[in-house]
Amino acid sequence: MLKSARKQEKDPEGRMPLADHLRELRNRLAKAMLAIMVGAIVGAMYYQDIINLLTDPIQQSVGCTKPFTELAKQSDGACGNITMSGLMGPFTLMIKVSLTAGVVGASPVWLYQLWAFVAPGLHRSEKKYAMAFVAAGFPLFMAGAWFSYHVLPTAANVLLDFTPDHAVNLLPLDDLLDLVTRMVIVFGLSFELPLLLVMLNLTGVIAGRRMLGWWRGMILGVTIFAAFATPTVDPVSMLSLAAPIVVLYFLAVGFSIMNDRRKQRREAMGPADDEASELDLTPEDIGEVETVSAMRTVPEQSDSAHDRANGYDDVT
Repeated sequence: MLKSARKQEKDPEGRMPLADHLRELRNRLAKAMLAIMVGAIVGAMYYQDIINLLTDPIQQSVGCTKPFTELAKQSDGACGNITMSGLMGPFTLMIKVSLTAGVVGASPVWLYQLWAFVAPGLHRSEKKYAMAFVAAGFPLFMAGAWFSYHVLPTAANVLLDFTPDHAVNLLPLDDLLDLVTRMVIVFGLSFELPLLLVMLNLTGVIAGRRMLGWWRGMILGVTIFAAFATPTVDPVSMLSLAAPIVVLYFLAVGFSIMNDRRKQRREAMGPADDEASELDLTPEDIGEVETVSAMRTVPEQSDSAHDRANGYDDVT
């Protein structure tokens, strides 16, 4: 009975007291943390498979087939040996990989909890834009992650080619996983830039022609960003990050220009038959104050006996 009464008392616009907001935030955070912990436990069960998935591209690209006590040069060039350091290193790495897998695996749950907490305070149009942003942003992030996953082996080959003769390359596994994680995050977030421009255009903040005028500065800015954002310092990773972002930028500009033209055609056609035209609420001058006051004055009464009949004047 109490639960049904609470449901009936809910405001249709999502308004509630501060205590109820805090209680709802606590419940949703608890559900999100529980989902992350369950994902972390599952990640710990598949810890070795996750390690192999993340290290196989590097191992196949620059992994040494000989022990590190021998020469570090193979027939196909320089190589590196993946190593672990310290007694607690493997356990710490397992915890880190499991928690990361839990956050990634439970992302649908905690993203839904975040959306369910924020959505009641949004208007219908804002909800529509937010859903479109998430629907387009997730594939773009995954495309950036996939791109970085396949670029890293090439970048590793370029970097290891600078190895001096008779030198041994040791690749600590924890540093290697941190590098892979940073590249996935940087590439994934960088692929969201065109989506941000499109959203600004849809909300009327930036016009497509204006974005097109930025193309020189945008290319320079993306190149500089790629030089500082990529964890590696090789030109292969930098160009691999900058090139797709520039392509996506021009695609966003093209979409924005077409959207602006569609808006202009709609405005030129005027409102549809089932739409109300816009009202002109601009205030207008109605004349001097004296004119208005003169219109409201009552005719003067006459005091002469000729204008009175039976003691009453004409006005009465």
